[in-house]
Amino acid sequence: MKKKVLAMLLSAAMVVSMAACGSGGNDGGDAGNADSGAATEDTGDAEEADDAGSSEGGNKGYSFQMIVKSFQSTYWQAAIQGVEQAKAELGVEVEANGPANESDIADQVQMLDSAIQKKPDGIALAACDTKSVVDSLAKALEAGIPVVCFDTGVDEAPEGSVYATVATDNAAAGAVAAENIFPVIEDKIKAATTDAQVRIGEVNQDATALNIQQRGQGFIDKMIELCNGADKKVAVVGNEFYVNGTEGKVDEKEAEVIIEVGVPAQTTVDLASTEAQKIMSKDDTIAIFGSNQTTAEGVITANQTLNKLSTDPEKGIIGAGFDAGTPQKEAILNDQLIGSVTQSPLMMGYEAVITLAKICDGEEVSDIPMDGYWYGKDNMEDDNIAPNLYD
Repeated sequence: MKKKVLAMLLSAAMVVSMAACGSGGNDGGDAGNADSGAATEDTGDAEEADDAGSSEGGNKGYSFQMIVKSFQSTYWQAAIQGVEQAKAELGVEVEANGPANESDIADQVQMLDSAIQKKPDGIALAACDTKSVVDSLAKALEAGIPVVCFDTGVDEAPEGSVYATVATDNAAAGAVAAENIFPVIEDKIKAATTDAQVRIGEVNQDATALNIQQRGQGFIDKMIELCNGADKKVAVVGNEFYVNGTEGKVDEKEAEVIIEVGVPAQTTVDLASTEAQKIMSKDDTIAIFGSNQTTAEGVITANQTLNKLSTDPEKGIIGAGFDAGTPQKEAILNDQLIGSVTQSPLMMGYEAVITLAKICDGEEVSDIPMDGYWYGKDNMEDDNIAPNLYD
């Protein structure tokens, strides 16, 4: 969804939003988030930002609200580091809120509604569930508050409510994981028959957030393409969203390769581990992919019980992850995972704030696609990889 927005040419509602920028943004309602038990982080003090960011100076005076998916993982803490850098460069205030867990969809919607009531100059949003925020985005549009989505786009957003999206090309990033797993298991794929099937697992934390949907489907689609290229047919089983969204699959009895998709009931490492164990316990499983930090750590946790992961397909299950964090980095160094795909949450947080300021300055903005990079034992220290491997 590529949108280019020029402030002076927007509808009347958009013109109102431009007038709101720079107004101070704090004369609205005082609705809070105490009921949700969620984390709140006031990032208003520019002096806490990195020295590199503060050297740019600036005093724009805008006040922004940021709604993240959760402060539970270090991924979102890395995004806040990027926010700190942008704040220091621009001289803006950013109040960051997020639910206790990425599964707490209703809590996040309440926080977004509360942020709108505060009448900020703009809102940066990483939606836990893209459908659940649609009504809130309509409220922001009516109130003249520009919204920038980051990490996750909202395809069904009311026209004109989202000015830009800062996000990884998640379908391509999921495909990167498939492209790096396939060569390692290619011999086993080629040897598979309908009587001796092989299974590839994928654990996605949900089927509601657009970024996870796209990433999970990107992995499935690329793996089917690669298997078809080896003259093997593929069935997809498990979570109905991904099963129903897949083209080119065949019935399970006709397939040589099965892709099994697990989705936990809630976004926790323990529940993701349960889904991973279900797949890894099957004798025909040859590989498994955890499509974000939580599910990758779920795969690693499952292995603590099963002890089946290996970087040698003759000795165990080939595993790969997504994002970073200490458990994944250690699993790669210890030959439990062959690698992971990293994105840059720091830069997404940074660019979201920069983009909001540009909107308030009357500048043209557009979607900002971010790259995903494969990393393994051999390139973790590379200059374009290491800065994204947060703990």
